[in-house]
Amino acid sequence: MKKLIKLVPVAILVLLISAFALNDTTHKGYEIGDVAEDFSLKNIDGNMVSLADYKDAKGFIVTFTCNTCPFAVMYEDRVQALNEKYAEKGYPVIAIMPNNTDVKPGDALPEMKKRAEEKGFTFPYLMDEGQKVYPKFGATKTPHVYILEKTKKGNVVKYIGAIDDNHKDASAVKVKFVENAVDALLKGKEVEQKETKAIGCSIKV
Repeated sequence: MKKLIKLVPVAILVLLISAFALNDTTHKGYEIGDVAEDFSLKNIDGNMVSLADYKDAKGFIVTFTCNTCPFAVMYEDRVQALNEKYAEKGYPVIAIMPNNTDVKPGDALPEMKKRAEEKGFTFPYLMDEGQKVYPKFGATKTPHVYILEKTKKGNVVKYIGAIDDNHKDASAVKVKFVENAVDALLKGKEVEQKETKAIGCSIKV
């Protein structure tokens, strides 16, 4: 009985810690309908890039990705294809590398530049130096996509999540989440599936 009494405070403490952990929303980031802040990040060519630079854009496919994550590598060609399909329609891909390069030296700027040249990226590949941008978005994975629509209020978040429903095999994809969302926005319609679970590697801090 005495042992049981001693264990009760411990059990209460564990429950309290669990409750606080579950309710911790400090890193939640943007939600659907939020206006995303602009940023200024260094591209692999050394130039600084902001969303405001794209005067004629209707919106953006902001993609947090990297060199070293196998999931990100599997999606490289699909990200490139998205830019080829939608940049001219007003929705360019803006790729951002969010990892701490001390932890992942393979994601350092020279390596980013090398990878972009090897793959023939036609979109900016930006370094989130100091890891200041990805927490604002709430990105947790590579890849993690945020579709923004340019409005009078600013760049409004319209979709958050995965690129499609099959990271392993592009030919076996049944639902193209990003394409469906951008197609809807281009038609002036509401995005039906606004959020999906991003599948990938955790962002390294």
